[in-house]
Amino acid sequence: MEPISIAMISDFFHPNVGGVESHIYMLSAKLIRRGHKVIVITHSHPPDRVGVRWLLPSLKVYYIPFPTIASSATLPNYFTFLPYFRTIILREHISLIHAHASLSSLGQEAILHAHLFGVRTVFTDHSLFGFEDAASILTNKLLAAALKNVDAVICVSHTGRENTVLRGQLFEPAEDDPSKSVVRQSVYVIPNALVAEQFTPAPEPPPLDTINIVVLSRLAYRKGIDLLVAIAPRICAAFPNVKFIVGGDGPKLNDLLQVRERHLLQDRIELLGSVRHRDVRDVLVRGSIFLNTSLTESFGIAIVEAACTGLYVVSTRVGGVPEILPEDMISFANPDEDDLLRALTEAISLVSAGKHDPASAHARVRSFYDWTDVAARTERVYDAVLRTPPMDLGTRVRRTMQLGPFAGPIYTTILIVECLFFLFLEWWMPREDIDYVQKHWEHARFTQVCIAR
Repeated sequence: MEPISIAMISDFFHPNVGGVESHIYMLSAKLIRRGHKVIVITHSHPPDRVGVRWLLPSLKVYYIPFPTIASSATLPNYFTFLPYFRTIILREHISLIHAHASLSSLGQEAILHAHLFGVRTVFTDHSLFGFEDAASILTNKLLAAALKNVDAVICVSHTGRENTVLRGQLFEPAEDDPSKSVVRQSVYVIPNALVAEQFTPAPEPPPLDTINIVVLSRLAYRKGIDLLVAIAPRICAAFPNVKFIVGGDGPKLNDLLQVRERHLLQDRIELLGSVRHRDVRDVLVRGSIFLNTSLTESFGIAIVEAACTGLYVVSTRVGGVPEILPEDMISFANPDEDDLLRALTEAISLVSAGKHDPASAHARVRSFYDWTDVAARTERVYDAVLRTPPMDLGTRVRRTMQLGPFAGPIYTTILIVECLFFLFLEWWMPREDIDYVQKHWEHARFTQVCIAR
């Protein structure tokens, strides 16, 4: 594939730590090593992360001075971002935009603005959302409006693909049979990956006389911490040699503290608080079993990291989790207290009998999830997008009007006003006044020097 210039755009990026942030960085690094030019556009992190920064290997990051409202996400504004976006896309010679995360306003707005520059678009959805609560309804409508203008969609699991197709309204009535619906846009499934060298098992397997159950998660309701609070005392009562090691922070931390005090389990439930990503492996190697109690999960990179470190996994059967590991490496339970207790009891018996081999688990996961493979598959999506003809304005308006009798006209008006604002910017800030950066072949030569060093 010919080298291309790519802009990764999301509200979620370093210095924040999370699955989306790590995904964007690792994918960008692999694409750079494969000869492409990649930049990242995200919001600022006052007081020191504003403007342009560089990350290895030669990854340029634009921190736009936008404030966040909640969970590191910016407020949807549609037009305030356009002057920044126009300048960056033109001066960096960007030919493809890759937006990430449904809750990222910057990513959705970039998809809306991209057609003004003849730039193609790809969107990756990392999470599952519902359809009933007010927050999900609003988020889904914003996502559907953005995906009417996107060229291709990537999901991290097949379950996530089904969820995104429904939430983003990526289907239209079939021409031959209007009673049936077909997915009109390309929706691909490319899983997350990990750097297996960072998650090697302990040199010596943990002793079988003590079973440590590790939980690494944000301590919030959607992560099923209420289930953990319910089963931890029952497991400790049934198995005197079992201990819990819980890493993470969140609103449910007080519930864990209370249950530990109520049942006098201070020596059986260890609460680590927030754990830095570079310290995750040090926590995982202390355990034999990894417990995931999530109520919703699109992929679950923490499960992959735990399995790669050699832990046996017990998880709720939700979302895309059943797609992650072979059946002999994980035990599933319904998201209820009794069934989770049953699955965890079976896992403790299996590990105590020495029937789980950490070294074998590491070798298998290492072959399953590799960033080089993810980058190659993403490249094929880019190539497919660049080979297809772009949507014209009439097609965009027609698709946008399909949002409904109220949302359709509103977003169509936004689309038209955006075009007028763009024409004003072309007059007010002429392209010849923009400070353009070096062309891609010069950037590629610079990248190779950086990598060699």
